[in-house]
Amino acid sequence: MMPVFACGSGLFSDGYINNLQVIGSVNTILVAKYADVYSKSSAYQAVPSIAFAGIVVGQLAFGFLSDHWSRANSLTLSTIILIVFTALATGSYYKGEAVGMFNMLTAWRFFVGVGIGGEYPAGSVGAAESTGELKAGTRHRWFILFTNTMINGGFVMGAFVPFVIASGTKNYEVMWRAALGVGIIFPLVLLYLRFKLEEPEDFTKNSMRRHTPYLLVFKFYGFRLFLVSLVWFLYNFSVYAFGIYSSTIVSGIYGKGAPLTQVFGWNTVINLFYLPGSILGAFISDWIGPKHALAIGVFVQAVVGFIMAGVYDKIKQNIAAFAVVYGIFLSLGEIGPGNNIGLLAAKTCATGVRGRYYGIAAAVGKIGAFVGTWVFPLIIKAGGNDTESAQYPFWVASSLCVLSAVITLTLIPTVGQDTIHNEDERFRLYLESQGWDTTQLGMGKVESAAPEAVVVEKVAEKQ
Repeated sequence: MMPVFACGSGLFSDGYINNLQVIGSVNTILVAKYADVYSKSSAYQAVPSIAFAGIVVGQLAFGFLSDHWSRANSLTLSTIILIVFTALATGSYYKGEAVGMFNMLTAWRFFVGVGIGGEYPAGSVGAAESTGELKAGTRHRWFILFTNTMINGGFVMGAFVPFVIASGTKNYEVMWRAALGVGIIFPLVLLYLRFKLEEPEDFTKNSMRRHTPYLLVFKFYGFRLFLVSLVWFLYNFSVYAFGIYSSTIVSGIYGKGAPLTQVFGWNTVINLFYLPGSILGAFISDWIGPKHALAIGVFVQAVVGFIMAGVYDKIKQNIAAFAVVYGIFLSLGEIGPGNNIGLLAAKTCATGVRGRYYGIAAAVGKIGAFVGTWVFPLIIKAGGNDTESAQYPFWVASSLCVLSAVITLTLIPTVGQDTIHNEDERFRLYLESQGWDTTQLGMGKVESAAPEAVVVEKVAEKQ
């Protein structure tokens, strides 16, 4: 159990440090402190979104490192990067100039993103492989509870901490720096556990550290990777944008003069709904399988989203009712793709390429999130009035939910309790049928380049 926790729980930092809640609240605080100097600067969009670029770099780089170097060492390195640059972001400063400070904060957050990006291919795939040692019938739930539920825990803490800080001080400078600085604590604790990690057994037996036949891998997994990546893109396009702008949406209901304690307080209530959806959904994924849990969850979410858009003009008059319905909308997203898209990415390919496969799918997902943070403000502005500006994002998000449900039901493969083992065997048989020497699989060290060259030449002759 502990290896699953140590590998997967670093994603708490994605929910807290990265871009959903804390940085959305920081954006709101910086607008309150600097007004037009910040809201009309490029940093207003760059600060929330630049980490996505770093995450994509980290996901791709650490996807390669986790397959070719080490799952455990890659995790440790990503944690160190995360700690160092979160501290630097917290202390952002440039000669006392506001704009210069905005630029430094933006730069440091890019590297924070690189550290978080490393958590995805190294941490999640390590967690998925470690679940093979757990009792059958419970493996999906433990993967979800120690990965996506940890992200959601970060969402809640990221909404709650700014509320607590805003309740205790009226100093905007203290508010935003303290909110970011708290994010250093969890990775520091986790670093100790990760120093003690060993490589998962599946990785030691089936890794492709010596040589990867990329053309064969593409033929075998290319289309499946495209589908998983597309569903992840569609989900993140909406959910990350909603997360970042949730405090703005609540503030819009209250009005521009609303106290930050009220805005952040209701934002915390809304984000609490992530947790029951994720926890309940973890068990549902074991009961009916991640494929069907994803499809059903995202389809029901679409229905709720369409209803919210239709009755928004009435429901916005009652902030409590709005928070509950909006929270249900978010909760259903966790039962569906929130819980299961990472699980599908981690378990629909063989161990030897899992880090790169997962890294690419997660990177495409983050690109969707990055696009969403830039497109959603345009969607909001497209509304002719306050009501339409709030309705349009729900129309768009709900339509994308329906598309995700259709893709998942018709094209995504079924994932069972023993899929990792079965997928390794299936991939091994495919490689052997293509003449590839499967004795290269595993953690063994290459004594010289010559034997591998001979194998490659023989494979070329057979093909």
